Amino acid sequence: MSIKYIFSLAASIIRLFILLFFLSINFKAAADNIKQFSNDEGVLSIMYHRFNENKYPSTNIKMDIFVKHMQLIKKLNYEFIHPKDFQNSFDIPKKQKKILVTIDDAFQSFYDTAWPFLKENKIPFVLFVSTEPVGNNGYMTWEQIKEINNEDFVTIGHHSHSHEYLIDKSGQEFVNDIETANNIFNNKLGYVPDLFSYPFGEYSEFMRQYVSKNFTYAFGQHSGIIDVNKEKFQLPRFPINEKYGELERFTSIIKTYPLEYKKMIPKEKKLRALNNPPTFSVEFFEGQKNIQNINCYSNEGNKWEKSNITFTNNILSIKFREAFLPRRGRINCSLKDNEKWRWFGAQFIITEN
Repeated sequence: MSIKYIFSLAASIIRLFILLFFLSINFKAAADNIKQFSNDEGVLSIMYHRFNENKYPSTNIKMDIFVKHMQLIKKLNYEFIHPKDFQNSFDIPKKQKKILVTIDDAFQSFYDTAWPFLKENKIPFVLFVSTEPVGNNGYMTWEQIKEINNEDFVTIGHHSHSHEYLIDKSGQEFVNDIETANNIFNNKLGYVPDLFSYPFGEYSEFMRQYVSKNFTYAFGQHSGIIDVNKEKFQLPRFPINEKYGELERFTSIIKTYPLEYKKMIPKEKKLRALNNPPTFSVEFFEGQKNIQNINCYSNEGNKWEKSNITFTNNILSIKFREAFLPRRGRINCSLKDNEKWRWFGAQFIITEN
């Protein structure tokens, strides 16, 4: 065998590995988002915190109202989706809308009040746990979390260690917080959960990038319905509490459907003085029906008003009247399409750092 032939063979093998490498990258990129209009009926995720803790109305829901929420979902013939099925079927458009129940923070009131009902009815849900508060006054213990973890209709999710305003921390402090939680989860449960929920629904692009390399999916607290084109590491959820859990409003939320889009700008959701207000646009798909009938509302200047929107081809742009005020800037857009209300939301975090 000649030296020339050996080098030629080696070069061919190297080219093959390079090709396979780039193909794998492209496949992963394609898997991250379908990026074509799918007519997905979607997965609507709802988020709860405390139960019957009336002195915390912004994070509390009364148990009798929670029961009515679950009954309404069944009455409307929507199915609860198991968190594992949600992950395994994410890239498959849903022919019928599903409901994903999530519980954040692992408060003791959840274990005492809501857990017996969910267990009796075997309603699947994700319990997002921050590791530092576990066992403290008002929070579940590890023994209680393990008890819940033993049920096959429950999934434990990762909610950081400290549950502080991590978006205000340095990148290394954020990473250290997550790794601290990882070590505790491994020690207490024997694994690190692969679903993540950003504390307070707040995240920067640095945080999103880190989470995308270490988890399979991540949830915020901006409103909207999940479809196959939603970015997997900034998934929307509807926060439910005493103010926003009233049955009539909850009914309208549950009946909403995804408003699909191809791309949203900017990627960075952390705003400082230099990029506040942001340059905001949403690109929709070719042939998407009735899209120019969309209405958006935003709270720049801390005033909820109808947004100043323009359309160029399939791209919606919002020209904000003034900067968003701390701590959160929000945009909600809706569209009535074939008697279905479609919805998406965006949230920005305004910080001094």
